[in-house]
Amino acid sequence: MEKYKEVERSIITKYRKTIWNEFVKGIKEFDMIQSGDKIAVCISGGKDSMLLAKCLQELKRHGEIDFELVFLSMNPGYNEVNREKVMQNAELLNIPLTVFKTEIFDTVARIDSHPCYVCARMRRGYLYEKAKELGCNKIALGHHFDDVIETILMGMLYGAQMQTMMPKVLSTSHPGMELIRPLYYVKEASIIDWKEKNNLEFIQCACRFTEHYTMCNNEDGSSKREEVKKMIKELRKVYDRIDMNIFRSAQNVNLDTIISYRSQRDGTSHHFLDDYDKLLEKYKNNG
Repeated sequence: MEKYKEVERSIITKYRKTIWNEFVKGIKEFDMIQSGDKIAVCISGGKDSMLLAKCLQELKRHGEIDFELVFLSMNPGYNEVNREKVMQNAELLNIPLTVFKTEIFDTVARIDSHPCYVCARMRRGYLYEKAKELGCNKIALGHHFDDVIETILMGMLYGAQMQTMMPKVLSTSHPGMELIRPLYYVKEASIIDWKEKNNLEFIQCACRFTEHYTMCNNEDGSSKREEVKKMIKELRKVYDRIDMNIFRSAQNVNLDTIISYRSQRDGTSHHFLDDYDKLLEKYKNNG
């Protein structure tokens, strides 16, 4: 059996419960894919995007929805070793890549303030534009469950806000385009186990400025996301359901107990004092 067939088989057998079922659950629950979609699967070369590609290939092969896939890989300025590794893994796993080149790393090298944020925004923009050029109406990214709960905690601890990473998002800058995250319920531990048990090696952070590290780091050698990742790992030792509770906290929001909230969709804000006097008067009259 060829290597890619072994990998495909493992997803629906050994990892049926921890990867395949969670993958399908996310797609169905959040209505991510409809008949007639043409989806650009964004391949960075890491474990998450490669697994995403294989899951979507499997869904297209055996699913009931008629949709098209394009496997889109952007080279923002990788070194030769990383570029070759991405291409080799794509061939090994039978993923037909559509590759295009940008000079994002060169551009970001001249930016002093928040280069990682600028780089991420630029990459997203290029992917949207290329996907639309190829006739796609959606792009799929490999963010997983751990990315979601880490984002919730990072927002609270470092951003002083309550927010989450959404399972799908309409693009405001590229009309008609939508972003989906099919691995929304798949845990990173399951992806790592899938990678290791299949003896697969992927690039990690291919950023030109941090490629000597195993993760994208900031100046002091650690990232805020990595700090939160370690924090959640320690919390799991105390209570093994802690990650699911973090996730559900973004679903079970009681607006009556929130001091203030705002909507980016329409720009409105609400403070609990806005209608507090009216409620107080109502209670007095009812009393």
